[in-house]
Amino acid sequence: MPIRLPRRILLASAAATLAAPALAQASPLRFAVGPFQPTPGDTRRAFAPFFAHLAAQLGRRHELSVTSDWAGIAVALGSGQVDCAWMGPWGYVLARARAGAEPIATVLWRGSPTYHAIILARPELAITRFPEDARGMSISFADAGSTSGWLVPHHWFLQRGIDPRSYFRYRDGASHAANVIAVANGQVDLATDFDRNLAAMLASGRVRAEQVKEVWRSEPLPNDALAVRRDLPSETSQALAAAALASTDSVLPPDYTGWVAATPETYAPIEEAGRALGRLRNA
Repeated sequence: MPIRLPRRILLASAAATLAAPALAQASPLRFAVGPFQPTPGDTRRAFAPFFAHLAAQLGRRHELSVTSDWAGIAVALGSGQVDCAWMGPWGYVLARARAGAEPIATVLWRGSPTYHAIILARPELAITRFPEDARGMSISFADAGSTSGWLVPHHWFLQRGIDPRSYFRYRDGASHAANVIAVANGQVDLATDFDRNLAAMLASGRVRAEQVKEVWRSEPLPNDALAVRRDLPSETSQALAAAALASTDSVLPPDYTGWVAATPETYAPIEEAGRALGRLRNA
């Protein structure tokens, strides 16, 4: 004789059966990360565990894109091609100005929420006063989407009434790794970089300490942002923030030690520099 189940149990069972495929087919979280390592493959290997961790905490599938330049990640987040991105401060400010992207956390590097832009020089060059002693030398800036490699040093020169395009033999558009190697190999006299990248390249043996010297260092800058697109559901944004803030260095690239909460005000100095240089005028 068949067993008759109560109607409420049958309804609950049917609802669960219908819900399971829906959950399984939920769209994946779309993550992106900027070109923090010398190659896209290096960046993916270093940062993939963190994004896999975030997705796992939310019980979601995920995809990870590695952008080839700093401006590209701002475009991707601002246009809604990705849901959440680990991006440089200037990239975040561009994405916020153009499409309302919101920061949910600032990364800690060796326990600090700040870092520095730097300018490197060939060690044999006699530069006692910078930039006076370096006038007319060749200099390589990073691409225009870089905070430390383009925006901040340009702003510093602007504040002193200097146009680096005429003050130096100027070029831009290089990656940070390429800038460091160009100085180390003597291909260029000066180049922009940031302290975290130089430390990583020294630690990996890609460049030796005696091949470069620092001739300029910025004031402390807010570290990279974890940002989300403007129309991401608030519950998803809050869950991503909670997962990031609870993460440890076990899922982060070397020397990154965690995250702290961030707001747009965290990145106000970067926005100020962008406006001073006219880069946000039409954003």
